[in-house]
Amino acid sequence: MPGRTTTVDIDPAEVERQIVAETCAKRARIDDLRETGRQFHEQGWSLGTSSNYSVVVEKDPLELLLTASGKDKGRLTQHDFVRVDGSGVRIDHPDDGFAASNKPSAETLLHVALAELPDVGAVLHTHSVWGTLLSDHYFESGGLEIADFEMLKGLEGITTHETKIWVPIFDNTQDIATLADDLRARLNDPRQPIEHGFLIRKHGLYAWGRDLAAARRHIEIFEFLFECVGRTEFGQTN
Repeated sequence: MPGRTTTVDIDPAEVERQIVAETCAKRARIDDLRETGRQFHEQGWSLGTSSNYSVVVEKDPLELLLTASGKDKGRLTQHDFVRVDGSGVRIDHPDDGFAASNKPSAETLLHVALAELPDVGAVLHTHSVWGTLLSDHYFESGGLEIADFEMLKGLEGITTHETKIWVPIFDNTQDIATLADDLRARLNDPRQPIEHGFLIRKHGLYAWGRDLAAARRHIEIFEFLFECVGRTEFGQTN
């Protein structure tokens, strides 16, 4: 009819394709996180119900897919996850299917603070023996320096073993909101911003990367280096 305003028709088939694509992407993320949990559990880095892992689903507004609190990381199922927003609050999409009892980790705000960085697509947290011991041993120094190991080249942007990195150590606290604010300040410190990872005293390691594969590689590199430093420091060579 002349002069009548019309709207663009919505293609139901295209909507269905988008839903299927989003569902497949979510399933792939979950499967990758489950495999990460199995690997880290086998290495002794995520025992009991310790550790938490996340991947970025959306950047703006921020959404994370996160392992639910209290889950055995060596036996994660498709349902052992939650979705959270940029405030660390659980949000639900109609097709998520996560149990109502699933809760975000108490440390979710640390994942959020890291995921706010433009180049971060995944965040991983482990509780290894060496990371725990070194985080206490070097706490009074504020961190530990690792230098001249070939494996340093596994960290993003490092191309030679003739280098050194500084791994800062934060004190352990139940005040995660304050710790997240402290972390943001250190991440954006123009003099010495934190890169790749940090430790929490008597607790464990946080590492991240542009995607889950990069974050997993960084965890592996740090855990190898921690063991090298620990064996040297504590005189354990076997």
